[in-house]
Amino acid sequence: RTERMFNDVDRLPIFQKMILSNNEEERKSAIEKLMPLQKKDFVEIFDVMRGLPVTIRLLDPPLHEFLPSIEQLMVDINELREQGKDVTEKRKILSKVKTLYEVNPMLGHRGVRLGITIPELYDMQINAILEAACEVKKKNIDVKPEIMIPQVSMASELKVVRERLELISKKVFSKYQQKIDYKFGTNMEVVRGCLTAEQIVKYAEFFSF
Repeated sequence: RTERMFNDVDRLPIFQKMILSNNEEERKSAIEKLMPLQKKDFVEIFDVMRGLPVTIRLLDPPLHEFLPSIEQLMVDINELREQGKDVTEKRKILSKVKTLYEVNPMLGHRGVRLGITIPELYDMQINAILEAACEVKKKNIDVKPEIMIPQVSMASELKVVRERLELISKKVFSKYQQKIDYKFGTNMEVVRGCLTAEQIVKYAEFFSF
């Protein structure tokens, strides 16, 4: 589960900067800074696993989970006011958290839907996985990545990510002059996904239940 990797002290501020970005350029800049950190993670994992399959679930949770809660921000703002300090930055974060807040985040803007609306995010993770796999393979270590897309509820969602993955893989394999045998699949964790599995399977090589 890759989302816990972003909670690390050296990356959470970068990830929060990506969430709070005001434009596409700022967002891309933050995501690019996460790429070498993610790549390092996967190099270490593949090296340790040495030939065993590694199922990597791409980012899942809604973005507000990476930011302070509304309650905590209100407390912070009140404390800063009492100290006579500027609350502009905290108000900016509070506004963003309120914008991202969902009544039922379990079925909301997360998983594959987040990967579609912010494609650079999944592109970065896929790039990191495939480049790490190529680097480890150069050490004559067998690598078997399995890329899992979370929260898929219908085939069209998985199709979008699969098409982007295939484009990225061509670029990475050309860059490293080698090919990695990877698998692409999804979780069966959403009711609609189970009910539309016959369509989803056209774009998946494995299901995880």
